Order: sequence, then structure tokens, then C-alpha cells
Amino acid sequence: TMELLRASFVYKLCNMTFLVENANRLHDLSRRILGNTITDMSLKATLFGHFCAGEDQQSIKPTLAALQKYGVGGILDYAAESDTDTRKPYKAGPTTSLPDIQGEKVYDYESEATCDNHVEVFKSCIQSVQEVSPGGFAAVKVTALGNPKLLERISIIITEAKNLFAKIDKHGTGRIPRKEFEQGYRNFFSDGDEKIKDIMDYLDYNDSGYVDYITWSKLITPKEIPRLISTCRQVGPLSRASPTDEELDLIDAMFQRAHKIADEAVRCKTRVLVDAEQARFQPAIDNLVLELQHKYNTVDKTDVPIIFNTYQCYRKGELECIEADLQRSDRYNYHFGAKLVRGAYMESERARAAEMGYPSPIFDTIDQTHQCYNDAVEFLLEKSKEEAYKSLEIVCATHNQDSIEKAIRLMSNLGIDRQDDTICFAQLLGMSDNLTFKLGEMGYHAYKYVPYGKVDEVMPYLLRRAQENSAILGNSTREQEFLKKELLRRFRVIRS
Repeated sequence: TMELLRASFVYKLCNMTFLVENANRLHDLSRRILGNTITDMSLKATLFGHFCAGEDQQSIKPTLAALQKYGVGGILDYAAESDTDTRKPYKAGPTTSLPDIQGEKVYDYESEATCDNHVEVFKSCIQSVQEVSPGGFAAVKVTALGNPKLLERISIIITEAKNLFAKIDKHGTGRIPRKEFEQGYRNFFSDGDEKIKDIMDYLDYNDSGYVDYITWSKLITPKEIPRLISTCRQVGPLSRASPTDEELDLIDAMFQRAHKIADEAVRCKTRVLVDAEQARFQPAIDNLVLELQHKYNTVDKTDVPIIFNTYQCYRKGELECIEADLQRSDRYNYHFGAKLVRGAYMESERARAAEMGYPSPIFDTIDQTHQCYNDAVEFLLEKSKEEAYKSLEIVCATHNQDSIEKAIRLMSNLGIDRQDDTICFAQLLGMSDNLTFKLGEMGYHAYKYVPYGKVDEVMPYLLRRAQENSAILGNSTREQEFLKKELLRRFRVIRS
């Protein structure tokens, strides 16, 4: 009963616009005036207590045990976030604006030590999944493994490499005839006559006569860019985006951290969901995930996908990204794993786009987001019936009942059993319990995203949830009605 009262109170808080819009300032003010102890106690009794399972792997076990009683698994999520707003934002686009990093301290090496510590936390999280839910899921945030400024730099490098491909692809088809590509390469690079044969043997591996972006992106990685630009005919956006020696070392360290986590996931037979984050970080995150999938999801090492990427369906062009990544998994012979979400950074993404003067990466209307999400589920479920993609797995992470019901109808139409590993459903702890527990009761694979961590570490996550999902949290009239009815029922029982 106390948990229901707390849930009702938290939902009311999240419906107060003033509190939601000023959550960060009020949180900082509370710590300054009331101190950390009182602030943490208040948060544990409200937001933290409702949306987080505890502060460490030991304290979350009662929550996981309670979920299992209802046929619901746990996706363990160490919810510390390292998101920062850079002092000098980078503008990634057709022309890239980069700050002059010479002579200023861009990277904080204390954060490198913190990232090293996070590796051990994530490995411990994976081990906990093996103990309490064998074959289950753990969530990983890449901003906990590398400096956000570094991720933004990597994203710019990848974006400019993609822009270069688009310049060579004069017809915009995504597939460039071999001769056209050779000429385009010679136009930009001085080693064309010397290296073009080896490059084409790699890019046109099956003698199709074409080069597409999938093979190009595998060749053009942040670590390979310095070698490539050494032969640029002139200084352009790609050469200006080239990483420094310092950044190359930091990139290597971040990738090594990710590989250590993936090695542990393979050892423990635990699936890893790599969270999506802000658009300015996402190309770097995708690049890292693709490298991990190529190594750890390969069909000769595992029967199931171990590494899952997350796709934010409020982003323009996301369905095309899913299609390309699925095709990539078939080409390089590894299992495809995807978590589908709508997205949790809508307000901040639009505000940043307006501030920096580039088009918003987010759909203009919620209906477009709904359509993209449902189309992505349908596309992947239909593909799962093809021999080449029979091992693909989808985590349908949504609080939208219509999307869940459509997915279930699709499963029935396609003959996908509710206990098949092809699809599972997931909601956040403290939200949409009516959906999660009903799915578990009906025998579907149902999960709760179970965040945990020290109160001060997870507050950025919790405040973002309150701000970006206020429409869900505050206006969940159906869920609030369920809470109200259950509380009234219990009070009647007590009175009688």
C-alpha cells in the first residue's frame, strides 16, 4: 500500500509543470540548502524509490525476485550518466565547425579513471544477470565509457566520412558504379593510381561492380581517418575533422573498455543492450556497436545475438538505418539484435537544433514517430521469417499499448510463438505495470528496465526521465486510475 501511495504521489509531482521544468535547479538548490543527506533521503522516498531498484547489485535483488514471481525479467541498468554540454558545441553537417583544441585542456583525465571504474561496474552488472536471470539482459551507456566531448568528435569524423561518400555518389543512390567511384577517389586523394586496386578489391568484395556505404563505412573508421587524409589533395571538412594523437589514444581506450564488457557478456551468456543517447553522440555509439556486433555476434561463435543496438524511432531516417544494419549483419555473417524505442531526448534535441541552426533530427509530429516505430517492428518481425534473419531478436521497449497490441497481432499472423526469442517487451521500472505484468501473465517475454546506482549518480537519469517523459509520467491517466481504484479497494478492506 505504501508503494502505491508513493507511486500516486510521484505521478502527481511529474504532472506539475513548474517542478518538471525546474527540476535540475531545485535539485541543486536542495543540496546547497538542505545538504546531501536530507536531499538523498527525500529522493529515496520519492523519485529514486519509485524508478530505481537500489544503489547496488545486492540491494536490487528483492525487486528482481518480486518481478520474477509475476513472470517478468529484469534488464539491469547501471544508470549513471556522463552527459555534458560542451562549452563550444560542434556543428556536424555538410560543413563542420570545430573548436581550436590547441592550447586548451579539452579532456579531463580524471574522467578517464572514472570510465575505467565503470567497466568494472558493468561487468559486475553482467555477472548479476547471470546469477538472477541466466540468458537475460544488461544495459550499457557509452557515455559512461568515454568522455562525451570525445564521442562528439568521433561523431563528426564519421559524419564527414559519410558526407564524402555522398559527394562521390553523384546520383544519390547509395550504390556507386566502380568506375565512378575510382574517379571520385582520385579527385579527392593523391594515392588513387597507387592504391585504387587494393581499395576496390576490398570495397567491391563480391565483384558486383558497385561500392555501397556499408563497405565504405567499414573502411572509414575514426582510427583509419588519419591514414586516409594523409593523401588528401586539399584541406577540407574531412581532413579538418581528423583526430589528434591524443584523441586516437582516448578512442582506443574507450573501445578497449567496451570490448572488456563484451568479453564478460560472452563469458556469462548475457545479452547487452547498448543505450541510444543524444544525436550528437549517436554516430560514435553506432560505430562502436557495429564493431562489437561484428566480433561478438558472429554466427560461428554464438547462436544468439549478444550485442544489441538501440534505435530511436523519433529520429528521421531511423527505419533506413535499421534496414542498412540488418543488411550489414547478413553480409558479415553475424546475428542482428535491436532494441526499439521512441526516444527520450526530444525536447533537448529540438532546442539544440534551434540554437545551432540545423534541422531538427526529430520527427515533427508524434504520429510520425508512432508510424516509424510500428513500421520498424513490422519490418523486423517479417524479416525474422526469412532464413537469413531467423536468429534476429527484437526488444520492443515501449509504454504504448497500441504498439504492443499491433506487435502481438503481427506475431500471431506470422506464426511467431509468444515464447520465441524473436521478440520481447520491456517497460521502465515504475511505469506501465499494467502492461508489463499482463504480458508476463500471458506468457510473453516481459521485462522491466531496472535502473540502479548511487543517488547522486543516477539523478541526471531520473531528472531527464521526469523532463523528457512528463507526458507519459504525468498524464498517465489510465495508470493513475488503476492506482486510485486499487488504493480505494485496500482502504475499504481495512475499514471493513
